Amino acid sequence: MIVAAVTALCVLVGLMFLLLARRRFRRRRFGSCALHGASSLVFFLAAACAIMLGFDLLTYDRLTREQPAVEARFSRLGDQRFDVVLTYPSGATQRYALRGDDWQLDARVLKWRGVANVLGFDTAYRLERIAGRYADIDRERDATRTVYALNPPQRVDVWTLLRRFHQYLPWVDTLYGSAAFMPMADGARYEVKVSQIGLVARPLNLAAQQAVGAWH
Repeated sequence: MIVAAVTALCVLVGLMFLLLARRRFRRRRFGSCALHGASSLVFFLAAACAIMLGFDLLTYDRLTREQPAVEARFSRLGDQRFDVVLTYPSGATQRYALRGDDWQLDARVLKWRGVANVLGFDTAYRLERIAGRYADIDRERDATRTVYALNPPQRVDVWTLLRRFHQYLPWVDTLYGSAAFMPMADGARYEVKVSQIGLVARPLNLAAQQAVGAWH
């Protein structure tokens, strides 16, 4: 809503400058017309940037408490090869083939403070990637690795912009990455939740509990 309000304000001011430029043009005051026309263009460009930033923020989920992020279900395909189905709270699913002993899920977390909290900006997160992980460090270096992006790249990346200009944005509390990893096993089901401190993965069935119990 905040982004929408900023966009609407920029469009409104841009239209006002455009009308003023048109009036100056009719009166043949071309210098003033050019100035108002350029001002109009600046505000329209600002509105376009706000729209693109808004679309990128929509790829993040609001975080007000510990809440489910995804459920992962595994099926064994072969030696250190597993099929994983990710099911999101919305009901949407994604399927991947992972290699290794463990699975790892990564996320980005944005935390705000001060005026941003007052304006209603909640802590937000976005799941970034899932990967297979080998328990043996030599296998991790040399064996085939599998990594998948869970969100397509955005034309305007809020995360990158906030990191680049963090020192000039006092209302940004912190930006950090969080990861959780657990062993893969045939028939295992895990739930991943996200909280203010990051991702938390928990086994949901006996196969997952036994895999975690035998984990070393």
